[in-house]
Amino acid sequence: MSTPHPIRRANHAKYRTTVGTALRGIVPALRSLPRLTLRMPGTSFSGPLPALTDTQRGLAGELSRDVHELAGPLLGRNQFHVPQLRKCEEFLASEFRAAGLQVARHPYTSEGVEVANFHAEVRGSSRPDEIVVFGAHYDSVELKNGPCPAANDNGSGVATVLALARRFAKRTPARTIRFILWANEEPPFFYTKNMGSRVDADRSHALNENIVAVMTPETLGHYTDEPNTQNYPIPGGGLVGLPTTGDFVAFVGLDNAGPLVKQCVGAFRNAVKFPSVGAAVPGIIPLVGASDHWSYWRYGVPSLMITDTAPFRYRWYHTPEDTPDKMDFERFARVVEGVEAVVRGVAGDPPTR
Repeated sequence: MSTPHPIRRANHAKYRTTVGTALRGIVPALRSLPRLTLRMPGTSFSGPLPALTDTQRGLAGELSRDVHELAGPLLGRNQFHVPQLRKCEEFLASEFRAAGLQVARHPYTSEGVEVANFHAEVRGSSRPDEIVVFGAHYDSVELKNGPCPAANDNGSGVATVLALARRFAKRTPARTIRFILWANEEPPFFYTKNMGSRVDADRSHALNENIVAVMTPETLGHYTDEPNTQNYPIPGGGLVGLPTTGDFVAFVGLDNAGPLVKQCVGAFRNAVKFPSVGAAVPGIIPLVGASDHWSYWRYGVPSLMITDTAPFRYRWYHTPEDTPDKMDFERFARVVEGVEAVVRGVAGDPPTR
């Protein structure tokens, strides 16, 4: 394991995401309090899951391979462990290239360390200037006593981006799909100028790019049939009909993403038989903006995260026990297959016959 970066060793507390920083992140959400969308198209699947298909089984193996790489040989993939960060960068770029995509590395400086976001685009055929962003953060949280394996948070998101990039590389959607892997989502950089997606969103805004939708897979690989395993940011979710068993995937958008959330949930339910919920809610509700979609929402872009709800279900969140064995790769594969249909719908890419 590499020696911790001096920032972490000597001044870790100095660079933690402070209460003041967090408040600055959510105060703009006050403007959106009246905007709430809970009614979704279709019906969430319930009952025993159908037998896994050969395609899903192959996808499960693919996702498992990438997550094990990120949580194993690439343990410590953040700016506090620069050699590991560079190895991770090489892995991400090589996987995009192996998919047949060109990779753009966008470096920037964070507390004296060079970090980078990675872009790989599938250019749109008829509406190329309309850009759909599908991205996840690849950094791991730095715990008090060292790095987190970060298998589910957010090795699962990275594996999802790579899987979809491979599947879309030879397709011709109407809109451009920009696959992105971001640095520095985790504390101490969340809601700060050093957050990778914030740097990217600021860049797109400065370039006047037409980002029409943002979707980010965030902590997406843990599912359970155990009762009373699902919690919510506001107590009493079960009282208003939300599931109390953590067996579903959630599409969670910030206020103005209501139509996007509905479109995504409808496409997902049409594509796969798997439990799902969706909501577009005010950003002032705790943690609904706690991922990279927040960075684009600041500019009014409809944005959502696709998640297993992270700390509201996953008790190993931000602990040394966030390891691949806590994940259900077969159910994860079903979800990713559905998300592929979601991205096709948003990008205007009809399914193959």
